[in-house]
Amino acid sequence: MKNIFLLAACLSATCFSYAQEADPEATKGGPSGPVRGLEMRIPVDTLDTEDKFTKIILFRDFTWEYWDLGRPVIDDDDFYEGWNTESIHAFKDIPLSDLPDEIDLCLADSLHGYCCPLIGKVRSRFAYRRTREHKGTDLPLTRGDSVRAAFDGVVRIVEFSRNSGGYGNMLVIRHANGLETYYGHLSKHLVNTGELVKAGEVIGLGGSTGRSTGPHLHFETRYMGKAFDPERLIDFETGTLRDSVFVLKKHYFSIYSHYGQDDSESVAASQRMLHTIRSGDTLGALAMKYGTTIKKICQLNGISSSTTLRIGRRLIVR
Repeated sequence: MKNIFLLAACLSATCFSYAQEADPEATKGGPSGPVRGLEMRIPVDTLDTEDKFTKIILFRDFTWEYWDLGRPVIDDDDFYEGWNTESIHAFKDIPLSDLPDEIDLCLADSLHGYCCPLIGKVRSRFAYRRTREHKGTDLPLTRGDSVRAAFDGVVRIVEFSRNSGGYGNMLVIRHANGLETYYGHLSKHLVNTGELVKAGEVIGLGGSTGRSTGPHLHFETRYMGKAFDPERLIDFETGTLRDSVFVLKKHYFSIYSHYGQDDSESVAASQRMLHTIRSGDTLGALAMKYGTTIKKICQLNGISSSTTLRIGRRLIVR
């Protein structure tokens, strides 16, 4: 029934357009203007066009008009530097030392939009977790929930679980300011590699694919391939952007640097020293070797003096 209505509306709009050409006084404003004698123009539905950034609005008075959703502006000559559609992580050959100490990033303005990819309470933060670095933010969801693009950009990677190294079905989007955002553990992709996307566009559906203990979105923010805490940009509980301009500092790329630290704390955290546990290591021996105390090592790692030191685990010792 709905399709019949839409067809009728389209035909009516077309006939109306031809009628206008035949009799210019039949209406004022053409297909986008009100019909004389009919009720106010109330939208009743929309139709897709070949251009996803343009829709057709159908009105109750059987008129129609194009609705421009606004095409994202991607005109930076350097946008495709290091572009790679085969490797999840770009810029692997650029060491951290080559990056400037500070980078000013415009996140949102009149040309570039923003939308929280998923609003919710953070379940797991950017941190060293057990025996591996967790380089993103985990947000719980229900399988099939909409996941949205955080900023305007172009899809660089669309990957499936078998090739993603734990991310499950995932996407990487590059943005005009050089940032890349990662969306992991999806149940389904809704966009393709090379596709232009708009902030707020639904790009995938939430799931629990890959290395996952339950449905959630794994969200990462990276610059030149280097990850930093997404909570520095977004308050996920409210969905708000913390600021329209973000000063990205080199020490933020440390897994121990996170939102809530002041600069001195972040710098100190980024300079932490790690030790990989070997056979025979004890907390007392490590404290002596690195000129610290057992208590301090325990505080840095969130452990107790009786914690079993498993071979291969990394501990912060300074």
